[in-house]
Amino acid sequence: MITGLLFSGQGAQQVGMGASLYESSDTARALYDQANAVLGWDLKGVSFEGPEEELRSTKVCQPALYVHGYVVFRLLQEQGLLGNLQAACGLSLGELTALASAGVFDFETGLRLVAERGRLMQLACDTTKGGMASVIGGEREAVQALCDEFDIEIANLNCPGQIVVSGESEKVLDAVANSQDRGFKLVKPLNVAGAYHSRLMVSARDAFSAFIKDFEFKAPEIAVYTNVTGQRVSDPEAIKENLVKQVVSPVQFEACLRNAAS
Repeated sequence: MITGLLFSGQGAQQVGMGASLYESSDTARALYDQANAVLGWDLKGVSFEGPEEELRSTKVCQPALYVHGYVVFRLLQEQGLLGNLQAACGLSLGELTALASAGVFDFETGLRLVAERGRLMQLACDTTKGGMASVIGGEREAVQALCDEFDIEIANLNCPGQIVVSGESEKVLDAVANSQDRGFKLVKPLNVAGAYHSRLMVSARDAFSAFIKDFEFKAPEIAVYTNVTGQRVSDPEAIKENLVKQVVSPVQFEACLRNAAS
């Protein structure tokens, strides 16, 4: 059976994540200990014990999810469950975990990239007043029309009938309040710290572009898909460019999955 890997993005974190793996696996212990040393702060403690508010912060949860995802990948590999691995993709932050699993960069390099990405996005959140909302039901064209009317942006195209919008908090809430009679089943504000994948992240994108340029990327050993277009990408420089664009671009997650499946 052909196998593909799918890595989660920000929002999937939970206090206690990785604790049982750390207790039962030498590989997990080595990776979590390495992560603490690389980061210079106690990722293990926050992941395993919380507090939840700290784990939820952008600069913490992104490296926490990256490490947890990579640990699970390595354990599946050790157990011989990835013998016919052909593809990997991830949602937003998860794309970097997918690239590490595909051999584009090693675990430590990926962690350094993720930690800086999370730090810069946290700064962008702290200096703007952004929010997001989930739109359930309705066509993409109707969601785009809502965005155009209230000056917000599509941030995530997750699956048919589930799209996330992003922008200044007041504009997002205004769009939510005026979303009736547009063919949507539900439009609901999300409990997030900022307007991810929108123009409010431009400062993070620009700083991340400068940070990432000197890192060495390799061609992936398996098929990987970029959130920016949903298409397969194999050129190391194109992968790097798309990681920069991804900070402000809509996540084409449905397209990633459809193209990986095909």
